[in-house]
Amino acid sequence: MAVEVQLSWCTLLAIFMVFSVGLFVGGAHSSYVRPPPREDLFISKSDADDSSSPQQVHISVVGEDKMRISWITHDTPSPATVKYGTSPGVYSDSANGTVSSYRYLLYQSGDIHDVVIGPLKPNTVYYYICGGPDTAHELSFKTPPAQLPIKFAVTGDLGQTGWTDSTLQHVAKSNYDVFLLPGDLSYADTDQNLWDSFGRLVEPLASQRPWMVTQGNHEVEKLPILHRKPFTAYNARWRMPFEESGSGSNLYYSFNVAGVHVYKWLEADLKKVDRRRTPWIVVLIHAPWYNSNTAHQGESESVDMKAAMEGLLYQARVDVVFAGHVHAYERFTRVFNDKADNCAPVHITIGDGGNREGLASKYIDPKPEISLFREASFGHGELEVVNVTHARWTWHRNDDDNAVESDSIWLTNLSSTPACKL
Repeated sequence: MAVEVQLSWCTLLAIFMVFSVGLFVGGAHSSYVRPPPREDLFISKSDADDSSSPQQVHISVVGEDKMRISWITHDTPSPATVKYGTSPGVYSDSANGTVSSYRYLLYQSGDIHDVVIGPLKPNTVYYYICGGPDTAHELSFKTPPAQLPIKFAVTGDLGQTGWTDSTLQHVAKSNYDVFLLPGDLSYADTDQNLWDSFGRLVEPLASQRPWMVTQGNHEVEKLPILHRKPFTAYNARWRMPFEESGSGSNLYYSFNVAGVHVYKWLEADLKKVDRRRTPWIVVLIHAPWYNSNTAHQGESESVDMKAAMEGLLYQARVDVVFAGHVHAYERFTRVFNDKADNCAPVHITIGDGGNREGLASKYIDPKPEISLFREASFGHGELEVVNVTHARWTWHRNDDDNAVESDSIWLTNLSSTPACKL
């Protein structure tokens, strides 16, 4: 998936990079002692919730000025209605949507509600209730800004462990505008109750800021003979704005926010980008194209997509590419065709959200020259696009229960770099 920055407040999965200013170059901190694994989490339904109470609420950007509100109820029918306004308890607008469900082997999902609301004002707090008035509790969210600066929080391979909870707590304190997750969400791996647990785990954050996600290998959940359709739960539960971005699949989409455009591998979409209005382009994928970790080497998901798409992203002057899959952090220089190139994207692997499979702690030695920083630790990243020319990327390691800024770089976008003009 790719992303680009544009002067509207809506954006889809984004990955972007810029020319570096004040580049920090280094490797993993040899003195750092990696903390031990933490317990798996399972978030049960609250005893205070009845069967029609909205659960697993999350929001996502749709188009230029709208938001999708998604939630689940169980057993008792509840309307797909959202009432909202800019003052607590005062709901001047309402919208209706759709209700769906899915079956996976013996599991039957609850009712999945999707409602698109808007038009909405940028950089504004809205208060809202989902479903019927008798059971709904008030929530709130803030829309992204219409002008730069804008901040993205980024982490992949999130899962449901004590380290996941630590990562989410750190993200919550970062004052971000949009959350980007490059694949591997719940680690349900066919246990559909874990999708419900994940929805409850992330609701405190995902109901307040838009979460733009893409699928990874743990979302496939395809079983020979028994369940032949892939991505069933992911597509049903985490609907992204693919139709609004001209895509025929929920697995590929794009969106714009405050000068950043996010899109999923659509050549036609790339050609539409006006870099005068959308100076920043960010791409989100799951399996990294560049990786000096010993894990996930030579996989077709990486090798084949790189062979097919790298030239396209290079010609489009994509700024940054974010990936997950490898359970560690690594930042590369601007790179194209395995060589440093000042007009190519910065590639960042950030599959370190906290999943139960643990960290990928072994790296290829010696470290490739194009790899500037690598460390097998859980954490999250923050990309703050300051203006049309500069952005700051920071990676925050989970050091016990504190977020420690361990890597940072200033980026200059390629559309403002004279040597990279096409």
